[in-house]
Amino acid sequence: MSARDLISGEAELGSDEEDESFDEETGEVRRKANGVNGTNGHFEDSSEEEDDDDDEEAAAAVRKDFIVEDDEEPEERERRRRERKKRRREEREEEEAGLDEEDLDLIGEANPEFQRRAPSEPKLKRLKRGHKEDREIHRSKGVDDIFDSDEEEDDGRNQRQPHRPDHRSLADEFADFIEEDFDDRDGEAEDDDADVARPTGRSYTQIKEAAGLDESTLEDMKEAFGDGTDYDWALMQEREADADQQLVDSEDPEAAAKGLELKDVFEPSQLAERLLTDADNEIRVADVPERFQVARRPFKDLVLTPEQFKEEGIWVSDFIWPSKGLDPMFKDPFRKAVAKVLEFMVSNEYEVPFIFLNRKDYLIHAENTAMTPDFDSHGASEPKSRLVKFLNQDDLWKIFSLDLKFRALIEKRNALSQTYDNLRGEANFQDKVFEDMLPAAATMEELQDVQDYLHFEHASKLADLAALKTSSMSNGTHRRPGSSKAFFERIRNSNVYSLVRAFGITADAFAQNVSKEGRRQFAEDAPERPDDLADSETVMGSGEYSTGAQCLKAAKTMFAEEILLSPRMRKVFRKMYFDDGIIDCIRTEKGLRRIDDNHPYYEIKYLRNQQIVDFINRPDLFLKMNRAEEEGLVEIKVRLQNAGSFKTRLYHEIETDNTSDIADAWNRERREVLDMAFLKLNKTMARSVKENMKTQCEDVVAHRCREEFFKRIDQAPWKPRGMEAGTTPTVLAISNGGNTFGREAICWAFVDFDGRVLENGKVVDLFLGDPDRGQTDGADVEVLVDLVKRRSPDVVGVSGWSADTRKLCKTLEEIIERKDLRVKWKEDDDHERTDKLEIVIVNDEVARLYQTSYRAAMDHPGFAPLTKYCVGLAKYLQSPLKEYAALGPDIISLSFDPAQSYVPKDKIFKQLETALVDVVNLVGIEINEAVSTQYTANLLPYICGLGPRKAQQLIKVINLNGGQVTTRGDLVGDPDQQRLGAVGPHVFANCSSFLYIEFDTAEQDSDYLDNTRVHPEDYELGRKMAADALELDEEDIEAEMNENGQGAVVRKLVNEGQQEKVNDLVLEEYAEQLETKFFSRKRATLETIRAELQAPYEELRSSFALLSSVEIFTMFTGETLDSLREGMIVPVSIKKVGEDYIEARMDCGIEGTVTANEISNRPDVPPRSLFQQYQTVQAKITYLNPKHMAANFSLREEQLRIPERRDFDRLPNEWDESQEREDKESMKEKNDVSGRTQRVIKHPLFKPFNAAQAQEYLGSQARGDVVIRPSSKGVDHLAVTWKVSDNIYQHINVLELNKTSQFGVAGTLRVDGKYNYTDFDELIVHHVKAMAKKVDEMMLHEKYQNGSKTET
Repeated sequence: MSARDLISGEAELGSDEEDESFDEETGEVRRKANGVNGTNGHFEDSSEEEDDDDDEEAAAAVRKDFIVEDDEEPEERERRRRERKKRRREEREEEEAGLDEEDLDLIGEANPEFQRRAPSEPKLKRLKRGHKEDREIHRSKGVDDIFDSDEEEDDGRNQRQPHRPDHRSLADEFADFIEEDFDDRDGEAEDDDADVARPTGRSYTQIKEAAGLDESTLEDMKEAFGDGTDYDWALMQEREADADQQLVDSEDPEAAAKGLELKDVFEPSQLAERLLTDADNEIRVADVPERFQVARRPFKDLVLTPEQFKEEGIWVSDFIWPSKGLDPMFKDPFRKAVAKVLEFMVSNEYEVPFIFLNRKDYLIHAENTAMTPDFDSHGASEPKSRLVKFLNQDDLWKIFSLDLKFRALIEKRNALSQTYDNLRGEANFQDKVFEDMLPAAATMEELQDVQDYLHFEHASKLADLAALKTSSMSNGTHRRPGSSKAFFERIRNSNVYSLVRAFGITADAFAQNVSKEGRRQFAEDAPERPDDLADSETVMGSGEYSTGAQCLKAAKTMFAEEILLSPRMRKVFRKMYFDDGIIDCIRTEKGLRRIDDNHPYYEIKYLRNQQIVDFINRPDLFLKMNRAEEEGLVEIKVRLQNAGSFKTRLYHEIETDNTSDIADAWNRERREVLDMAFLKLNKTMARSVKENMKTQCEDVVAHRCREEFFKRIDQAPWKPRGMEAGTTPTVLAISNGGNTFGREAICWAFVDFDGRVLENGKVVDLFLGDPDRGQTDGADVEVLVDLVKRRSPDVVGVSGWSADTRKLCKTLEEIIERKDLRVKWKEDDDHERTDKLEIVIVNDEVARLYQTSYRAAMDHPGFAPLTKYCVGLAKYLQSPLKEYAALGPDIISLSFDPAQSYVPKDKIFKQLETALVDVVNLVGIEINEAVSTQYTANLLPYICGLGPRKAQQLIKVINLNGGQVTTRGDLVGDPDQQRLGAVGPHVFANCSSFLYIEFDTAEQDSDYLDNTRVHPEDYELGRKMAADALELDEEDIEAEMNENGQGAVVRKLVNEGQQEKVNDLVLEEYAEQLETKFFSRKRATLETIRAELQAPYEELRSSFALLSSVEIFTMFTGETLDSLREGMIVPVSIKKVGEDYIEARMDCGIEGTVTANEISNRPDVPPRSLFQQYQTVQAKITYLNPKHMAANFSLREEQLRIPERRDFDRLPNEWDESQEREDKESMKEKNDVSGRTQRVIKHPLFKPFNAAQAQEYLGSQARGDVVIRPSSKGVDHLAVTWKVSDNIYQHINVLELNKTSQFGVAGTLRVDGKYNYTDFDELIVHHVKAMAKKVDEMMLHEKYQNGSKTET
């Protein structure tokens, strides 16, 4: 069996109905021996019991009716086909003339007086249960076999029974399940076939004759059941279709025998989701790392030549070199290192983790430097080796990505080269510009320039070549349709083109002058003035244009287009733009209205004079500009910083140095041509620069997400006191979620070190009493204390999504302190110590997803969501890596960078996947644990060489081999031991050192090196080092190995506890010998072996990282320091009104205080007369403490009138302040003209919008949402706009009565002149929400139709 045999290519049906059958008459169960029926060990089938005469007759029928000779005419073939159909219909009618057994039984039940004639011979039938062993031997059956009963018959049987009809009735559906028991007598098989193939219908005349029924009985039956001919037309069509299908099957038996595949049963999207497509199966089988196959799929047919592979090494190193900051003297060694990495990836098919671990020596450069001579010693100074690290793991991923880009580059270059060769073969010409620029194109943009040039210069030749290819493919029948030539082609093929040549310099020569390539080429003036030459017969003779001015204009347009499409000129302009390009952000009219001071795009609204190169350090800024441009709010304009001086230089390069009227005239025309080309080039380059910058900025942000994600997963489990790094702790996780502390439930869960939830529950009252005041502890304090003492957790994890979680943390700290809850641990000397139980605030981003996930529902179906959340917190403390890996594709929903929303998700996911690959291979996986535990198996797809498909295949094969792996060698299989190979040699080379097997001293076959990061290719080095550490000679080594196997020496080193002896080995000399004798660089590998011999798979991840105060602030409140800051005006809810203070709470849960001097401008008025409890007001944040989640507010009106002004870090001349002032004055004038007075209403729903802005704002909101806004009717009016439905809004005029101040809100709000409300909250609830409720009831009514009047 091969690995391909393990792939489910067909849909299989498992049956729990084992090898048994039933006697139809007696009902007794019959057992089958060895999966077959009868005593001969063969399948029973009455169709195989025909005599030799029947076989000869059937064969003759096949030759007569089914074999069509090649020399038959179509008319003759059709005639014979009709005869066969007619003959089959006659045979069916004859078969249907008699009643079958079931019909007679039914008649007997309906008419008790009817006497059924006794059967001539007993027929014993039994219904055979379907079973996979009853099918054709050595054949895999699929879902299709359930439906196609005829596929059970072999080819020989089909030939013996060509006359047997394929009935489509209920009886025929079970035809192949009915088996006959009969005596061995001649002729009985034909009777059995007649019994099995039941007829599908009978006429009443036939029933009457066979059953002897009277006319009245027949009439009753006819009235009840019909005459049986209602569907004869359908049966006839089906029979004819069956006859046609039999004819097709006889001509193509392989197609007839082909079963349904998975793609025939499931939708393509379902197969793709489950990785079961044909392409997925190819990836499973191919002995190539899965990530390589997926990434290189677009280029799987591309094979790089040795010259191209050498070019790739230089191309990739030139991309990476500028970012390394190395000394120029290392450039050549650096290129060699990059070329070697590419060889590992392309030729050897090694993935990044393998190269980084097992080929690390090629990523480091050893520089020999002379030591300062020691004058006291007479010996010469010895050189000292200095190691320079060329490439890190991040660089390896860049090389992998650049390899894909280079393949795309080569593929397009090859296509262009092939097109050019085809053109030369047909037209016999040479284009030096194309031949020079194609090999020099180093980017896709430059290749596109070359392609544009080719299609412009040789458009007619390409059209002729395409027409010729189409003609050859259609056997000469295709005729090229006549079409008018393009404008520039007409000029090129006319006399006007001589006027283009008269400019005295070609576009490419001009571009060479600009780029300073070679000697300068001077323009030559024509002997005539441009207008005279345009009026000459030479130019006008073609008759294309009526005047010389038109000819000259066409010639200048043509020359400008040649300059525009010159690859060399575009290359010069592109470099100029990236070096000296400037970007201005210009707001549009829509952006003027939409982008206010608090809008996220405000920082780019008036941004000017931004250097293009600076955006690499601020990619979020450019991506924000790009998104705003897509929304129509701004326009990004790209220009050259010194465009004027650059154009002057271009004039000099295209003009002639001659001094004459003719020369001046031609120079004027050349400048006009250059002006036309310059304008077009600017537009083209601006568009190219924006696209290129967008791609680069997206890459930078995606890489930042990778770096942030790497930090989160590069965490070891929280380390218990006295334990080694990597030890899994026992955790008590507690959370109040979003509940109010002290009033709502607090859930907890205790999770053991193996991930099992041993106990969970809820508490509410954790109030700590005060004995001095006679206050007792809350009812649940003792419950929590008893839990801690009983379970002895290593750590307490706390988190939540409300600011009240901070109160929970403080309360738990006080309980631990007062009740002296401690954790016990032992030092190296086994002396027992105790420490106070530690509380850790846990990052809950994974737990929030876990609590509502399918995984949590399967793991803990009876738990409350908040309890599942606690389980997620505990598991995060035990292994952040496993929790992140278990998210799968949902990992993209986490936030890693503020600008990641501007980047495509697939680009970010690819970067996140590389981080997972790095850390998973750093940690390694115990393969047997992965096979038995899905939680660990989630890491397998990230192992080097594997992927989701190969990980599934690996587990499947291991389970087939017994479910246990003893040595790493078991993964490649062993035919002698009938052990299947889970991976191929190439994949094994990649993954083997990252899949380890725990060393068992009691198991003879267990190899210590299988439990280390040492690759199997280096096992001999490890054994040699162990032997040298034990000072064993060759005889001792041989004796030890003969007695205890290949791993005996290392086993001896470990069993005797002498691993530290490897530190005495001099590895430098050993590494030099390996490089000298075997040309293998293994210095770093030897260091890895030495470390692994002492501590196999030592924990190399960083320690568990505690959250900072800013991260805790964001997690508990959902706010950042950018979204919530001092100076902002926010809605607050008043909790308590005191004599000289007010306590308030923001929506995010942060509580704060309003001091007496910040309540109002009237100190003589008590606060209780101005504000009341639970009132919502607008307040300004005057102080914010993120660590303690506390704030101070101001309610003073003069403070609220001062809008917050954000300060951005800008250089001079980067902000258009004059435009900003002009826009604000313009908006103010518009408000004044419309009578609009800007007011500040202390309500969270108030917005300074007009009617259009309110509708635009509510467009994305839910039905029933409200905006309170100023009114144009005067200072005593306000407007309320609410969303009735999509694109339907109502504007309510609110009249304010009994106003005490011009800008304050009146005590009475009147709507429609008759409805009075005391405040806006009452108005919204009793007026707007009441109408919204009626709208909902109307839209939910069964007679409501959502559409226009014409549609309904």
